[in-house]
Amino acid sequence: MQIATRKLGSQGLQVSALGLGCMGMSEFYGRGDETEAVATIHRALDLGVTFLDTADMYGPFTNEVLVGKAIAERREEVVLATKFANVRGENGEFLGIRGDADYVRQSCDASLKRLGVDYIDLYYQHRVDPNTPIEETVGAMAELVKAGKVRYLGLSEAAPETIRRAHAVYPISALQTEYSLWSRDPEDEILPTIRELGIGFVPYSPLGRGFLTGQIRRIEDLDEDDYRRTGPRFQGENFQKNLDLVFEVEAMAREKGCTPAQLALAWLLAQGQDIVPIPGTRKRTRLEENVKAMDVRITTDDRSRIDSIFPPEAAAGTRYAAPQMQALNG
Repeated sequence: MQIATRKLGSQGLQVSALGLGCMGMSEFYGRGDETEAVATIHRALDLGVTFLDTADMYGPFTNEVLVGKAIAERREEVVLATKFANVRGENGEFLGIRGDADYVRQSCDASLKRLGVDYIDLYYQHRVDPNTPIEETVGAMAELVKAGKVRYLGLSEAAPETIRRAHAVYPISALQTEYSLWSRDPEDEILPTIRELGIGFVPYSPLGRGFLTGQIRRIEDLDEDDYRRTGPRFQGENFQKNLDLVFEVEAMAREKGCTPAQLALAWLLAQGQDIVPIPGTRKRTRLEENVKAMDVRITTDDRSRIDSIFPPEAAAGTRYAAPQMQALNG
């Protein structure tokens, strides 16, 4: 099966219009099932969802191994994206952010080995290192392109001025930042900046970490070790306020004959041909549901109604807890 493709940036990177985020297969969202995760990746490829997203920190380190195992016999079908910069220890501890040239080179070689591939299609700096000039980081990333280890470069959660400085060193093909109905802040400065520069946009958590699917009705629906329990939007009064917004989305989805997840993804896809969401899932059934979002048409009236239901800043609570918020928009 083939689905539509979209271009990210102006350097030639072309990907499936919908990607697959693989993070939750290994960590953060509770208990995983490697067999089902590999089957989900295979089903994604069968459906034409060939843009796969991972990072060295997921697991930590094990998600790249899982993705590499899943694509071992199908590498040529895949547009593979991974990331570096969030430093973690072998026991999972978080050790800060690095973007120095030595670390860039070390991280790339380690990711190639774990993934079992000769090159990475899209290599992101996961978070911007405040102690290393972006010019040094992107300069080292550009060397990886020249060495044939990486094909295209990306940034994640970078501020407009940082994006401009990075793009001046070497063309950036994609920016990855959280964007969804309940995280609309990229519309203010990020999207105008990257569109001016010709950079594609990859929204992560396009379903609000699962909240927009309507499947989370109470905090107990999440595993005890699910990191979302610590998120401000999942706590206290914020939870109910955000759930009330989801009820409105559900009502609209019923009228359109689709699921809330499909409506949320269709809205994102309608924001521009330069936008490629990467909803994450660990199950084939959810993957198939997400793919059908590409059949949902968003009209002008739909846009207006969604804006009235979910205007910018409608979500209660910040995206992350305070320490993680400091690393955003770097």
